[in-house]
Amino acid sequence: MKYNPDVHHRRSIRLKEYDYSQPGVYFITICTHNRECLLGEIKNDKVELYVAGQIIEKWWVVLPNKFTNIKIDEYIIMPNHFHGIITIVETNVGADLRVCPNNNGKDMDLQGEHIGSPLRKIIQWFKTMTTNEYIRGVKHNILPSFHRKFWQRNYYEHIIRNEDELQKIREYIQNNPLKWHLDRENPKRIAKDVLEEEIFRHSSLKEIVACG
Repeated sequence: MKYNPDVHHRRSIRLKEYDYSQPGVYFITICTHNRECLLGEIKNDKVELYVAGQIIEKWWVVLPNKFTNIKIDEYIIMPNHFHGIITIVETNVGADLRVCPNNNGKDMDLQGEHIGSPLRKIIQWFKTMTTNEYIRGVKHNILPSFHRKFWQRNYYEHIIRNEDELQKIREYIQNNPLKWHLDRENPKRIAKDVLEEEIFRHSSLKEIVACG
């Protein structure tokens, strides 16, 4: 393959030998391409969603209808990115916060029972549905056009290890609009958010995953 800097410089720091289709709780961050603020704006410390942001929310809340082995938790739509928590549950058992349990969950056909659907495919479907609807809005002159892509290729994925961490990340998501001026995704941020840096600082607990 001919060298392509856009392809060959992409990196994945996925945890080795971790089965991302197994039960667990995952903190997801997805950013718009080039961090463009297409989804909304912060006013009086609250998010006011644009039509694009409403599209994101629409497809997020229906994820469990498509993937029947997941539950959605806290989420927030920010001007140029999205945070959400996804729980992959055991069939007929419910939410499970175990880390690396021994199971042999396999990826099933997305048109059948969605048991063991890898997180990457869940996010890929979410990105595809939101992008397609945004493009329809552009074609009908409802939404502004975007350059090349709506979402960036990668997304951040963090395995939530226990209930204390889960609660900390829920609070981080809830308070995100209050700290927009400190947000790592804000091109005009004035300082660092200590809690945010704590969540993202350990490469062993996060990954940057390629997803179209």
